[in-house]
Amino acid sequence: STGPLASPNYFWGTYRPHVYFGMKTRSPRAVVTGLMWLQHGGNLRHTSEQNDGVSRYGWLMHDGVNFGVQEIRDEGLVLRTEFVKQPGGDHGGDWSWRITAKMEVRGRGWERASLLSLFFYVATDGQGTLRPVLENGTRLAAVAGTAEELGDFTLTFLPPTGEGGEGPKYASYNFLAAGSPGLHRLTDLVRQSLRESSVFSPPGRPRRRFFGVSSTGGLPGEPPRGQLLLHQVTLEPPAVLEVTLESGSAAGARRGRLAGPVLSEALAQHAAAFERRFEDTFGLGARGVSLPQRRFAQAALSEMLGGIGFFHGRSLLRSEHQEEPVPGAESVLFTAVPSRSCFPRGFLWDEGFHLLLLGRWDPTLARDILAHWLDLLNADGWIPREQILGEEARARVPPEFVLQHSETANPPTLLLALEQLLPDAPLPYLRRLFPRLRTWFEWLNRTQAGPEPFTYRWRGRDTDPERFLNPKTLASGLDDYPRASHPSAEERHLDLRCWMALGARVLAALAERLGEPLALYRDMAAALSDNNLLDRLHWAPELGTFADFGNHSAAVALRWHRPAPVPGRPPPAPQLRREVREAPRPQFVGALGYVSLFPLLLQLLRADSPRLPALLGSMRNERQLWTPFGLRSLARDSPCYLRHNTEHDPPYWRGSIWVNINFLALRALHGYARAAGPHRERAAELYRELRHNLVANVFRQYEATGFLWEHYRDSDGAGQGCHPFAGWSALVVLAMAEDY
Repeated sequence: STGPLASPNYFWGTYRPHVYFGMKTRSPRAVVTGLMWLQHGGNLRHTSEQNDGVSRYGWLMHDGVNFGVQEIRDEGLVLRTEFVKQPGGDHGGDWSWRITAKMEVRGRGWERASLLSLFFYVATDGQGTLRPVLENGTRLAAVAGTAEELGDFTLTFLPPTGEGGEGPKYASYNFLAAGSPGLHRLTDLVRQSLRESSVFSPPGRPRRRFFGVSSTGGLPGEPPRGQLLLHQVTLEPPAVLEVTLESGSAAGARRGRLAGPVLSEALAQHAAAFERRFEDTFGLGARGVSLPQRRFAQAALSEMLGGIGFFHGRSLLRSEHQEEPVPGAESVLFTAVPSRSCFPRGFLWDEGFHLLLLGRWDPTLARDILAHWLDLLNADGWIPREQILGEEARARVPPEFVLQHSETANPPTLLLALEQLLPDAPLPYLRRLFPRLRTWFEWLNRTQAGPEPFTYRWRGRDTDPERFLNPKTLASGLDDYPRASHPSAEERHLDLRCWMALGARVLAALAERLGEPLALYRDMAAALSDNNLLDRLHWAPELGTFADFGNHSAAVALRWHRPAPVPGRPPPAPQLRREVREAPRPQFVGALGYVSLFPLLLQLLRADSPRLPALLGSMRNERQLWTPFGLRSLARDSPCYLRHNTEHDPPYWRGSIWVNINFLALRALHGYARAAGPHRERAAELYRELRHNLVANVFRQYEATGFLWEHYRDSDGAGQGCHPFAGWSALVVLAMAEDY
């Protein structure tokens, strides 16, 4: 349950990862709060966007429950956003924000202080009522509200002060009350209400015009579904502003308002507690890790915790039982997200990696997230791989990716996390989990079965093979990693077989813990871990490695093709189409890379396996997978290395360095280095080098850019793709702690 009585600690949170700063409750149609800002002459900021010019932002400290500190740098402006929660009452308690605004440096041409507007808002979404409390008819001093699950509350906007407690700060105030057509339109609603008719007139100083909000009925043609109340404060930085939310049911427990010196003391206590807990959990100080690297690790964990969101809505599904897309069941999801700017929603295989780190920091939180994901199972046992729940989430997704196909799986990485959580998880929790896990695993085993026993095949590969150099396999999570050039029912996918082996192993351990029948899972795990059977199905002697099998031709290329003209129409534009120069045949797929390593990555190979030297050799070979920055995803001597898949589809898993797979490699090498066998010294040597290379590069790129990145370029280690990406790239914290 997500309600305030069942989980009071987790009821309120920064559960809006797609905005720079905002809070909401874990309620289906929650009241939301947030911050926007505008440097006059610049752009209105609200939702975190990939390329909006904000140079750095991210949580520096966040404990996942009660406290957080974030820093945002935007064209000379430095915003520090801090929050503290205070328990009490039956509705999740109180909280307070502190926003500190100052300018870094003034460039040439600045004749006067920069003018800044901060917009604090509260909005409803289909339920709840808000009543403005005005001061002097223009300043929104407070909002009195009531809502389902939240009860009565008061949001108070305290007047700004100078930095360091310098006393009151002159400001101009504007107030907006409007009907909201939906939370996904809040930015548009505020932008549309701005008029350059307000005047900033500090005593004894020149008057200046600025853009202020003016009351509006809402967006034309869009009926309101809720209320928006917004408090605009316009001032010259530096300044400090505080906002308090006080729950009606916490009045009896409240010792005074959490503001001013009391808030400063609470922030200091929480920061000190965070530092102690971080060291107790990961021990980086005791390992001699430098202070800058420890601060980086704290920020990586904090950005993942600050990226946890709560979502409510329906997925759009394509089912084998229906011709037309249908909305799924109404669902809620509590989950971390891969990226606040690019992917502020739940992704199934990412979440298993997220939980490896979250489970170390807060096992209760990790168990709660895992339970939410398993509650998304449908009657068949399927979980959609991408969770696009609610209009705010859907507004950030290209239309072609909204529809989820019911035959498409995703790696069951949640079981990777469960294996870690299993020893300390309460038995009642595991008993509720087990039927869902069993159903999910049986769905995977049934729907992704391969052409012969103990083989598996990802469903849902791209259906127009002539468009792609190599048709993508989104289900695998490794998107454009090269598979058989001609998709067919005869394919055998190595990585999926290894994931199923892991799943059977974890289910056997769970069944044993619960006293459930375990023979089925134990026998399946034994068969899928049988090194001789693995050899027969997936060892390619001609390639000297493990590989997929399918209908494949290596002689393919993209060529420009001009379609035949249609009489009476303009000549069609040329298209890039695939040309097959040599007919495909059933064979092992020559694509040395991450997929080839899966028997090692998931530690299915025995410690004395005669195949380990070949894999270790490929890992360390600079012409293949080794770089000074981590293991690249596809060997340099592979035909598809760094090749575009279509005219508009740049390489993704075709050479870049990905932290999640490098983490699995470190975890496996660490295991093989400790296991009795002829390869332990070689594994230990690779482990030390790889760990150093990966950690040093991710830290170096963070220092240079302020961000964790989605993946890293194999030629120079530069961050690529989305940023910030404190999803699985934050696993670098566990690598620093050597906690596997």
